Amino acid sequence: MILAQGKDLTAIPGPSIMPDRVLNAMHRPAPNIYGEDLINMTDTVYTDLSRVARTSAPAVIYIGNGHAAWEAVLANMFNPGDHVLMLSTGRFVHMWAAMARQMGINVEIMEFGFHAAVDPNQVEERLASDITGTIRAVLTTQTDTASSVRNNIPDIAKAIEESGHPALFMVDCVASLACEPFEMDDWGVDVMLSACQKGLMTPPGLAFTWAGPRAVKEAIECKSSWWDWKPRIDPEIFYQRFCGTPPTHHLYGLREALTMILDEVGLENTWERHRRFAEAIWAAVDAWGGDLRLNITDPTDRSTAVTAIHTGQGDGQRLREWCEANAGLSLGVGIVGPEGDPNSVFRIGHMGHLDPPMVLGALATIETGLAALHIPHHSGGVSAAAAVLAGSAAD
Repeated sequence: MILAQGKDLTAIPGPSIMPDRVLNAMHRPAPNIYGEDLINMTDTVYTDLSRVARTSAPAVIYIGNGHAAWEAVLANMFNPGDHVLMLSTGRFVHMWAAMARQMGINVEIMEFGFHAAVDPNQVEERLASDITGTIRAVLTTQTDTASSVRNNIPDIAKAIEESGHPALFMVDCVASLACEPFEMDDWGVDVMLSACQKGLMTPPGLAFTWAGPRAVKEAIECKSSWWDWKPRIDPEIFYQRFCGTPPTHHLYGLREALTMILDEVGLENTWERHRRFAEAIWAAVDAWGGDLRLNITDPTDRSTAVTAIHTGQGDGQRLREWCEANAGLSLGVGIVGPEGDPNSVFRIGHMGHLDPPMVLGALATIETGLAALHIPHHSGGVSAAAAVLAGSAAD
């Protein structure tokens, strides 16, 4: 029997669930793009984006997704032939690297696999060995949604500093912004990028970059008027912020989301909420046992925005299909390294606009699917998650 007759629940690692308030803010006629009201509202969006990134650096907004932010950074910072060191803990650094190679950039990848975070000691050793200063920058992700690894960004920044190397430090925060603690200025990050469709709870369509003082000083003359972030950072007239017509309705939605995160809930509280929900999900998986296990063993290396879970052979695919077809729950597809089977992994996205009924409901549905499909597991996963949230409520 198909039971999915209510409102579907999406628990993929982005796009995340959009608050009704955000969607309602976008549901309006097109504004006068030359009007003072839009211009003034947009100025507040830029200010608050930098508040979320915890930086004094100005935000740059592109009409695009996270891949657009990748290319914006590469186009403004590197000439063909420049050498970059990219630190991989999943899939997405490899995709960024492929883009860089296509643009003529010399890419060196340090591979840390799908099951652990970057080792800062290895980064320090590699930079210390680069006595000619060939490496211009170190690039990595804070959270890789394929593996659900969270990298220790302040420790990597410290390793770069202690190596004595002048390399810039650039971080992809597409999956982590407003979900994981991030302090661009205090941690010594020179360039950061993100997008709107995950922790910022806005439909896909906006990409962001921030460039600190060292990055601004070392930026190249961008060959593309579209990607060039200089006129976007310091426009003479409003339309230069977007190299043309602004993404008006996305700006209205993002304005509402930023108000919710910064002014109503608070950014630190938002980080903490993500942490508690993640811990509840980890507790459920540990309780289920059997062939189900978390991809990342060390809790300090786990993302609080997404969790990758291994299953028995092919059970991840079977479970995802059952949950979507019978219960209206969409789980994330499996993305694995060369040694893995994507059909034996599923992912739970727990980022953005979530509350206990959503998280516990998703876990209860998964446990129901495990039972319906006769996938070996222990009962009590939902109870274990509820106990974590009950402790959070008591705190």
